[in-house]
Amino acid sequence: MKLDILVFAVHPDDAELGCSGTILKHIALGKKVGIVDFTRGELGTRGTAETRDEEAAESAKILGLHVRENLRFKDGFFKNDETHQLEVIKMVRKYQPEIILTNALHDRHPDHSRAGDLANDAIFLSGLIKVETKLDGVSQAAWRPRLVLQYIQDRYIEPDIIIDITDFINQKEECIRAFKTQFDSKDNKEPQTYISSPEFLDSVTGRAREFGKQIGVKYGEGFTSRKLLGIDNLFNLK
Repeated sequence: MKLDILVFAVHPDDAELGCSGTILKHIALGKKVGIVDFTRGELGTRGTAETRDEEAAESAKILGLHVRENLRFKDGFFKNDETHQLEVIKMVRKYQPEIILTNALHDRHPDHSRAGDLANDAIFLSGLIKVETKLDGVSQAAWRPRLVLQYIQDRYIEPDIIIDITDFINQKEECIRAFKTQFDSKDNKEPQTYISSPEFLDSVTGRAREFGKQIGVKYGEGFTSRKLLGIDNLFNLK
């Protein structure tokens, strides 16, 4: 299946926290969108890899994703090396997206920035015809998307572009809460963590308000780009 947008996320719930409003908006516009998670989040203090699998599947239904799969890299210990790059390249070539969204290049969690660099390096290599990959025994053609953006995560980074997600903020919150072992749950007896308090989810919504205000809307999601962005009509800008 060819996708319009492919989202790479090192942990299940990263895409939901960072860019689910943008995912929802583009699916509503008729675009095909999918997520490839790198790990199962097995090092998370709360829940298990199995519960994360279930929660990711539930969130995928809320988002209306066309596909979601997991590369099962080792949480916390994956590397930006040839072995891991080739697995990411296979996903780029499998889905041939026009746009890819990836983890932040700088963030509090070291997995986020390492995954962002891994994705960006693999995306570049995916466009080289002399980098050979096979999927299910079939040789893959080189592919490079026309746009790569990084969604902003815990650390504040000045965005290069902000997407209006005002109409989708409630669904964004719903898909985040699908990860019930990770976030605020009165019945959860597991240890409290950095992200499990109600204040953390408040900060996610607050960030969306902050970004939205900057472009004159109620809620927004910010992204960074390693290349200059251009448009063909000034009247398309907010």
